[in-house]
Amino acid sequence: MSSVTSSAPASEIGRVAVDLGHRSYDILVGGGLIARAGGLIAPRLKDRRALIVTDATVARFYLDELVRSLEAAGIRQESIVLPPGEATKDFQHLEDLANRMLQARIERGSMILALGGGVIGDLTGFAASIVLRGIDFIQIPTTLLAQVDSSVGGKTGINTAQGKNLVGSFYQPRLVLADIDALDTLPRRELLAGYAEVVKYGLINDPAFFTWLETHGADLVDGNGAARRHAVMTSCAAKAAVVAADEREADQRALLNLGHTFGHALEAECGYTGELLHGEAVAIGMVMAFELSAMLGLGPSEDAARVARHLASVGLPTSPAAIGRGFDASRLVHHMRQDKKVKDGRLTFVLARGIGRAFLSRDVEMDQVEALLARALAA
Repeated sequence: MSSVTSSAPASEIGRVAVDLGHRSYDILVGGGLIARAGGLIAPRLKDRRALIVTDATVARFYLDELVRSLEAAGIRQESIVLPPGEATKDFQHLEDLANRMLQARIERGSMILALGGGVIGDLTGFAASIVLRGIDFIQIPTTLLAQVDSSVGGKTGINTAQGKNLVGSFYQPRLVLADIDALDTLPRRELLAGYAEVVKYGLINDPAFFTWLETHGADLVDGNGAARRHAVMTSCAAKAAVVAADEREADQRALLNLGHTFGHALEAECGYTGELLHGEAVAIGMVMAFELSAMLGLGPSEDAARVARHLASVGLPTSPAAIGRGFDASRLVHHMRQDKKVKDGRLTFVLARGIGRAFLSRDVEMDQVEALLARALAA
């Protein structure tokens, strides 16, 4: 897969191109990018005005720094600060954000800056896609999960009572600025949640990267800047390649949902609260996807155990039982049936013939899935 060097210092700016013709854009990765954002953003502006959307937690750390950078580049700016947390990604807050954008008298030539994690990125991107029928936006992800996954590829959206990300649009940003230094202020639990998405890229089709993570993943989590830069660059390069080949998830982009079918069901049952973070749900889901593959005779049980062992070694949960609440297997299956990947009444699962050998399958019977869930919940 990708071969991004791990020897480059964290402060060096790396570039990953997302090749989508006239909608192509760059992902810039390195330390200190928020402080340098004004100069990096200015060439992409249609006029010298930007509207920053962030949440109260991120604003405390990075809003003033971003404002100073924009002012130094001669860019006029205003800010909208939203509540933090997954509960913000809903219709109510979408309506509020759209109204506040219009009250700020934005124009089609304005630039929207999404400063925050996946919730802010998804919500802001969706609002940018529909207000005035489309306004340019830039992703400035401040969490590991957003840097390696949600900020790249143009998926935007909100959650509903029926499930996660069921309302949204494909709308590409003009630029992604992944500031590695922003990861220093993340709580360890949030960092680990993002790490699950990093592991995902190794499990899909890059076994060498997974092996690298088995050796260096703990360094990444503990703050090694070079390891973080390498992991973000490698993950972004992997996702950029998939997005360029299948932007609207007609086929192979669905592989990026490894672990998400199980994970989204767990999140829905927990009510999208802090009880279970998205990356934690994905970690559990990836283990279950490998266990389901082994149960169906499609992949070795040794690889399922290896995946669980590595995730557990850094402190991620690997079983629904680890959440500390009772679940009903049939309820989780019900949530799965609301998944976006249902076609003709059948759910597409991402399974694996081994580490780095993920594939799509529509041949899984839901009673088999329910049996796996019941066994995991009884453990």
